[in-house]
Amino acid sequence: MVHRVAVLALDGVIPFDLGIAARVFREAQGPDGEALYDVETCALGGRPVRTNQDFVVQVSHDESLLCEADTVVVATQEPTAELLATGALPGELREALGAIPATTRIVSLCTSAFVLAATGLLDGLEATTHWALCGRLAARFPAVRVNPDVLFVDNGRILTSAGGAAGIDLCLHLVRRDFGADVANGAARRCVVAPWRDGGQAQFIERPLPDDAGASTSATRAWAIDHLDHPLTLTDLAAHAHMSVRTFSRRFRAEVGESPTRWLIQRRVDEARRMLETTDLSVDQIAAAAGFGSATLLRKHLQSAVGLSPATYRLRFSVLHEKPSATTRHLHAVSA
Repeated sequence: MVHRVAVLALDGVIPFDLGIAARVFREAQGPDGEALYDVETCALGGRPVRTNQDFVVQVSHDESLLCEADTVVVATQEPTAELLATGALPGELREALGAIPATTRIVSLCTSAFVLAATGLLDGLEATTHWALCGRLAARFPAVRVNPDVLFVDNGRILTSAGGAAGIDLCLHLVRRDFGADVANGAARRCVVAPWRDGGQAQFIERPLPDDAGASTSATRAWAIDHLDHPLTLTDLAAHAHMSVRTFSRRFRAEVGESPTRWLIQRRVDEARRMLETTDLSVDQIAAAAGFGSATLLRKHLQSAVGLSPATYRLRFSVLHEKPSATTRHLHAVSA
């Protein structure tokens, strides 16, 4: 069963962001190259939509599409002055969003968090938006727990993302949640983007130019990925990069946005997920091959990353066994 995605375009939509969902989801393919998502775009009344640039876009559907979708994505748009000043939405928009079934997953990209907040959908939930507007979101909607320090927030049914590329990260996260890491990694490769940025990664990362323009941690990162089965330490990584531990840690954080230790753990989790999906190796064998050393550590970090034990993760996402439909997987993911 193909997972249906409806993208809602509102006046002031940012063209780049309008295409994010279709670009990512349409690259998600099954084992025989079949499409796993059907992505369509709609607008209120099916009317032409004014972008924040010097052109308009014409869509093929009106807001009734929102009630037929498994996932609704509200594309990034410039918030109206009325929304920023009063938190009020036009009646037509409020009615369209209010008609979305309670079982439908709803995603906001960047400033569309203001739209969801105005409907009350984010009340009592953690949410994020572009770092420059997080303060205004929190002030206008105090019932929302605004987190300015993350790329995206997954509340199960309701998800929000920060600006720009964070929308890509969130869409890949959904592909991973729906169909597993292998499918998400394939979609990322076809989009030529990074396959994984943790939602908890900082939005705003200063990237000062290195003192030596030729010095970088990229070669060491590639080396570490090729040697995940080894008990790598921060000292090992720094030695490979021919840097002191202090210099390596500082440069690594400047380039990647997180500490070497956290990055390495996430790479190990990614590898463990891949093996759980695509091999029949035991949990102990996977723990060793991914560099965790013990099944206990693998269980701890996998539970922290995706909220599932290795056995449950394999049952849900293994490509070696018959898998449930996209809708069933979605309902399991929301309840997890």
